Amino acid sequence: MTSLKYQRILLKISGEALAGEAGFGLDGTVLSRLADEIKQVREAGVELGIVVGGGNIFRGLKAAVEQGMDRAMADYMGMLATVQNSVALQDYLERAGVVTRVQSAIEMKEVAEPFIQRRAIRHLEKGRVVIFAAGTGNPFFTTDTAAVLRAVQIDATAIFKATDVDGVFDRDPQKHTDATRFETLSYLQVLDKGLKVLDSTAVSLSMDNKIPIVVFNMEVSGNIYRAALGEKVGTTVCD
Repeated sequence: MTSLKYQRILLKISGEALAGEAGFGLDGTVLSRLADEIKQVREAGVELGIVVGGGNIFRGLKAAVEQGMDRAMADYMGMLATVQNSVALQDYLERAGVVTRVQSAIEMKEVAEPFIQRRAIRHLEKGRVVIFAAGTGNPFFTTDTAAVLRAVQIDATAIFKATDVDGVFDRDPQKHTDATRFETLSYLQVLDKGLKVLDSTAVSLSMDNKIPIVVFNMEVSGNIYRAALGEKVGTTVCD
């Protein structure tokens, strides 16, 4: 049997990643490939929870700043966007043969289960992939923070952040060809340097609970699986 370094993982995926090259909406090709990657990881024995952002549909903070919307109302709209993405991902996973459950922090029983910690853990133990939707259910908190919170609640051994670059760099590698990638970082280094791994609240929560964060390029086939094995993929943030 394959030796896994991380047995139970919380995978954080940005909403923008699901949009593909269009930058908005949903790209079926991306969702299909992601479903296949998740299936591979699940079949290897990994217990997997997922948090998906909603930025491909609506970003609450941006709307509040640019359009003058009430921040709380804009954030709730962003939470609803994550539910749409979660249901879409569930559909692609189920078609790939992966049994899933969507749990929402905002009650909408016709679409998803309410988030219940013990039920989520039981789903994971039974081999189901659990997609956590609607953030924390509270405004002013990002899906980064929601991802770490859920990771703590399900006793995840690691948080995987899937991005469009090969880890964490000292500057934007898409703008600076001389950007340097970090193989490992401490939580305090991330906070002190202001590196864009997760938001500061999420990083602090990870540090308090000693949950490592692995940041890697989700566009490279097999990276989720390799990271689960503990191979050197992207950047690892830990003590």
